[in-house]
Amino acid sequence: MPPSCSTPPVAARKPVTTTLHGHARSDDYAWLKDPDWQRVMREPDALDPAIRAYLEAENAHTEAFLAPHAALRQALHAEMRGRMKEDDSTVPAPDGAWAYYVRYVEGGEHPLYCRTPRDDHAETLLLDGNREAEGEAYFKVGDCEHSPDHRRLAYTLDTKGSERYRLFVRDIASGAVIDGPIDDAHGDVIWAADGETLFYTVIDENHRPYQVRRHRVGASGADPVVYEEADPGFFIRLGESEGRRFVMISAHDHTTSEVHLVEATRPESAPRLVAARERGIEYDVALRGRMLYILTNADGATDFKIVTAPLDAPGPEAWRDWLPHEPGTYVLSQLLFAGHHVRRERVGGLPRIVVTDLESGEAHTIAFEEEAYDLSLVPGYEFETAALRFVYSSMTTPQQTFDYDMRTRVRTLRKTREVPSGHEPADYVTRRLVAASHDGAQVPVSVLHRRTTPLDGSAPLLLYGYGAYGHAIPAAFSTNRLSLVDRGFVYAIAHVRGGSDCGYGWYLDGKLAKKTNTFADFIAAAEHLIAAGYTARGRIAAHGGSAGGMLMGAVANLRPELFAGIVAEVPFVDVLNTMCDAGLPLTPPEWPEWGNPVDDADAWRTIAAYAPYENVAAKAYPAIFATAGLTDPRVTYWEPAKWVAKLRRLKSDDNPLLLHTNMEAGHGGASGRFRRLEEVAMAYAFVLAVSGRA
Repeated sequence: MPPSCSTPPVAARKPVTTTLHGHARSDDYAWLKDPDWQRVMREPDALDPAIRAYLEAENAHTEAFLAPHAALRQALHAEMRGRMKEDDSTVPAPDGAWAYYVRYVEGGEHPLYCRTPRDDHAETLLLDGNREAEGEAYFKVGDCEHSPDHRRLAYTLDTKGSERYRLFVRDIASGAVIDGPIDDAHGDVIWAADGETLFYTVIDENHRPYQVRRHRVGASGADPVVYEEADPGFFIRLGESEGRRFVMISAHDHTTSEVHLVEATRPESAPRLVAARERGIEYDVALRGRMLYILTNADGATDFKIVTAPLDAPGPEAWRDWLPHEPGTYVLSQLLFAGHHVRRERVGGLPRIVVTDLESGEAHTIAFEEEAYDLSLVPGYEFETAALRFVYSSMTTPQQTFDYDMRTRVRTLRKTREVPSGHEPADYVTRRLVAASHDGAQVPVSVLHRRTTPLDGSAPLLLYGYGAYGHAIPAAFSTNRLSLVDRGFVYAIAHVRGGSDCGYGWYLDGKLAKKTNTFADFIAAAEHLIAAGYTARGRIAAHGGSAGGMLMGAVANLRPELFAGIVAEVPFVDVLNTMCDAGLPLTPPEWPEWGNPVDDADAWRTIAAYAPYENVAAKAYPAIFATAGLTDPRVTYWEPAKWVAKLRRLKSDDNPLLLHTNMEAGHGGASGRFRRLEEVAMAYAFVLAVSGRA
């Protein structure tokens, strides 16, 4: 170590044997997990030298493979950047006498947080991300919140990529930092009504958000603990109710939630419980007057319903159906205004917005006509308003931001995303296909291609998938993927089970003991696209990240012959070992998603049967490009490193096997909008190379 750049690295084998539920397993590459990983999250330079040498050798090997495609990477980066409006900004969000927005400057990597008087254009720069990032290899703003009296700004910064933030407070008039840093924050910050007190979340030594603390600006000494979560399987986050009347503390795993309320005008008051947690019951709270509107799956409401309860007695015994459960209509989220209730639903795999006048009870729907599209709500600051903001896009239509008058039902287009290098939607086709899975489930597949692309099986195709935690993958606009589509690719998204693309039941049918449905659905989508002439066997590049990277590892084991290549970004491939390690950041909260193999022998057997790392075999694999982030607390760097090491030892083919570890970043890869494009260009150059289009 390290080998020459042209020679694939070979990781040392140092077997470690563990026994659980009567099964003994030997792990040759367990040594790649630094025993002091918590310190590495805070201090990346503390990484064990032998591990660092291996990761750097893999990086050198990846660069050697991609070296002949340097010009292609540069061209990809240039054209993706050319589609980006560098001096872009969001539509200002009104709040009293002011309007707040985020903008970028030409050549700037990071956002600027700004405001103007509501009826003027005299800008105040609140936070300059580019200036704050100077001298930092990694930089990200976590949260940025102005106080209700508009005098102060609280913000959190991550300079390691480990999602361990530092909290600061700035005086807006002078621009001076007047408080902080407060270390070990987790990003969430909420102001109390007095503009003097703020609430923030704190992470423990295992990188889990477990406390809410209250801080008075300028105060010294330890901040009081407002709430502490005793169950390591639950994370906490902060929010605020409509009208900013309450600070909301939410404790949650992936299937159970519990909400506590703190009066914003009485920040020292004790949190008030809405409803005690009950395993498998989720709920979310909105407030109007003295009435709570609660979005929940209680009482068997698989696709969720909305109930009301009085603020003074909000327990489940007082819940009354306001919007009854309707199977097949998945209620995703809600917003409350003084006179209107707004909910976002998904029906038939497509989103819509429903607005209800709370005085008359009359409801109407906002929907669009394309075969596949995305529709999202944009929460604002103001409660006493009839203005609703939402964003629409499709795989061919750039994002459009609308302001919608809920009384007159008139929509006003406020902004269309610009593509400076040009984009003509009519040059492209987007379709919604349906693939039959192994058990007859109908899997939606969103497809994008140029109108001139032949659909005779000759086109290469990139198939993207995720399929976990109930996250739906929207059929939204992306300028980056045009770099493939304009080179003759078909781009497709498989909306597999494990996501909630077809309702909450779609999620339930792709988790725990039913996890393998996710993999079967992805394979069914690939086979359907082949049968329909969009591509051919061996011409598909599969792409997924994080839990979607686990999907990539699984299908590589199950059906390697379908794929020309696989891009697995920060892939969750060492599922069994991670779920057996209760000390890792996400393990206890993830047990409801994957199962607890420590206590449950059936869960152990289920995970062992599909976990990508466990099931690497001596056979031919497609070309594989995997990525990792050294300070990633979600999918730790050693998961893809171990997977690649085992693949390299066992696979029987000569196809490229590459690992790129970002030694200065975490789960999201490089920080900065242009630096991130370099990583996209690297992955796309790999896809083009293995597809014969480089």
